[in-house]
Amino acid sequence: MTSERPVRVLVAGLGNMGRSHALAYAKNPGFEIVSLVNRSDVPLPVELGGHEIRRSLDDEIKELAPDLVSINTYSDSHAAYAIKAMEAGAHVFVEKPLATTVADAERVVAAAKANGRKLVVGYILRHHPSWMRLIEEARRLGGPYVFRMNLNQQSSGPTWETHKQLMKTTSPIVDCGVHYLDVMCQITDARPVQVRGMGVRLTEEVAPHMYNYGHLQVLFDDGSVGWYEAGWGPMMSETAFFVKDVISPNGCVSIVMDESAKSDDIDTHTRTSVIRLHRSETGPDGKFLKSDDHLSMEGEPDHQALCDREQAFVLKAIREDLDLTRHMDDAVKSLRVCLAADESVRTGHAVKL
Repeated sequence: MTSERPVRVLVAGLGNMGRSHALAYAKNPGFEIVSLVNRSDVPLPVELGGHEIRRSLDDEIKELAPDLVSINTYSDSHAAYAIKAMEAGAHVFVEKPLATTVADAERVVAAAKANGRKLVVGYILRHHPSWMRLIEEARRLGGPYVFRMNLNQQSSGPTWETHKQLMKTTSPIVDCGVHYLDVMCQITDARPVQVRGMGVRLTEEVAPHMYNYGHLQVLFDDGSVGWYEAGWGPMMSETAFFVKDVISPNGCVSIVMDESAKSDDIDTHTRTSVIRLHRSETGPDGKFLKSDDHLSMEGEPDHQALCDREQAFVLKAIREDLDLTRHMDDAVKSLRVCLAADESVRTGHAVKL
């Protein structure tokens, strides 16, 4: 493939993320959208006008032979669709989580390697300059670390309907947790060794086997510990819905969220407002030697701009033949931790990794 010819992309799934990624392809001259696939008709923004929504991913792959298949469907279809696309010769972008089991995630990675295709998993925070800065500052402090992170969402109306659909197959601590376990693993190079999860079903609107609130604790082999919390639904509190805090012996680095932010605003899931950097050094009088730094993240990209950056990375990976081995391994690692937490919720026992 020459750099002049656009990458022909088929977009599967037109929910919030699928539409955003489709818009990113439409705006980037390096891509050409050849088909949109969704199980039902949905309103499309003007930028996607002229594209008919198709129903069958199999038929579209067979007929159009796209260079890239962008998979933004529900989690339980990710692995099968990704493998089908790569075996047909397409590169794949797949939204997180990569799969709903570790075995399926490993099958997807194996298919990418066997077919010589690029596989990019939708860890959007990896393309956010503010989160990249958070990781950089935390690594500079040095471990072992305490990770305190959550993302609770007080949802209602269409957002709650989407959450209920997601929970037919995937719990909140898996669906959202993979992002933040990925951040933890980028900060510490240590290996996760044990996970404990707890969950509560706070509504009869989800199946008896599912819970809409959960949290996990993870231990790393360097002594670091992590906590992650996620809950969805109309009963969730807006108090402290967004905690992103990394503590080390040398201080801590934290995201300070605007107090007016709302948990059902998708932009607040990535927006940082301010990064606070605190150093623990004290002088002879026991007082801190340095005041906290407040790193303004003014002008940071919004959700659509982040999707644009993420798909620009997909284009770069294809055209420059980037080695994505670490990227794929990290996706499996973070999923393994979150699925182990889900297992712990259901069994009541800690899980050794």
